[in-house]
Amino acid sequence: MELKILPLEQQDQKAIPKQLGFGTSFSNRMFVQEYSAGTGWHEATIGPYRPLSLDPATAVLHYAQEIFDGTKAYRRPDGGVNLFRPWENVKRFNASATRMAMPTLDENDHLEAIVKLVELESDWVPHQEGAALYIRPFMFASQVALGVGASTDYKHLVILSPVGPYFKGGFAPVSVFISNDHRRAVKGGVGAAKTGGNYAASLMVGEQAKAQGYAQVLWLDAIEGRFVEEVGAMNICFVYADGRIVTPPLSGSILPGITRDSVITLGRALGYDVSESAVEVNDTLADIESGNIVEVFGCGTAAVIAPVGRFGYKGQDYVISDERVGPVTTRLYDELTGIQYGRKEDRFGWTQTIAV
Repeated sequence: MELKILPLEQQDQKAIPKQLGFGTSFSNRMFVQEYSAGTGWHEATIGPYRPLSLDPATAVLHYAQEIFDGTKAYRRPDGGVNLFRPWENVKRFNASATRMAMPTLDENDHLEAIVKLVELESDWVPHQEGAALYIRPFMFASQVALGVGASTDYKHLVILSPVGPYFKGGFAPVSVFISNDHRRAVKGGVGAAKTGGNYAASLMVGEQAKAQGYAQVLWLDAIEGRFVEEVGAMNICFVYADGRIVTPPLSGSILPGITRDSVITLGRALGYDVSESAVEVNDTLADIESGNIVEVFGCGTAAVIAPVGRFGYKGQDYVISDERVGPVTTRLYDELTGIQYGRKEDRFGWTQTIAV
């Protein structure tokens, strides 16, 4: 890939804000490249962060042919910067592209663009505890046409956003509403692809849940409405009284989370019995009431690990261990974030350190 670096003008330069939200401020630069049928990918450029100009007939605005992914850059104690398993995000990006009939990227080129962008914007990697630089690659259909079909033209971009904790309360139990009437994705659909439609389908129920005091929505399978799938934008795990950790299997409607995979690997390395097994909602709630399930947590790039304190289902609340953060959840969070931030030994080879 021939990568062009454009200079920043004075008006393009700003400093990282002192107060960090999540995805509300953006760094000075972004990566952009173009695709056209017959030419392939070209015009790879890192330049000033700027608005996009789109024709009203741009295909993505009508048929939602787009994908995205997310990873983070973490500030190390020595001042350097860690990326966490970014090559897995690149692979998942291509898997999403294939499912959405979009062109794939050269994985080395994609990773090179991310690394170079973070190098140039390393001042935007926060130093605050629990903060990081969120990395958002995305691609969309840019052909100007209203006919239904895969686009011939695409834009691929990477933008950066310094972020604090995903939930305002940080590493603290959240409440989760279990949707009984609506479904997010179906096996054979696009639930395993990181495409915006999956998230758009969740918004109505998410707003209803927030109005009732819940932070997230737990989705059940679309065929029988019995089996647990994802919670919000995260995978979910259950800790049993005997120490077992269970997470639903990847059925084709569940996003293959990189944090999920890391939790499974890390949990087993720490001596836990971790399994991927079907989780039936009524059995699960009964196990919570009986004390057989003692901890529940979501896991994903944004929140890393988020403990769940209670579920709401069909008008009843089910409280997990008096809404306290459990020892297994805490240990996994400490170990995983320790590797991400470079505070603990990376025995799995998960991090890529960027010299800044």
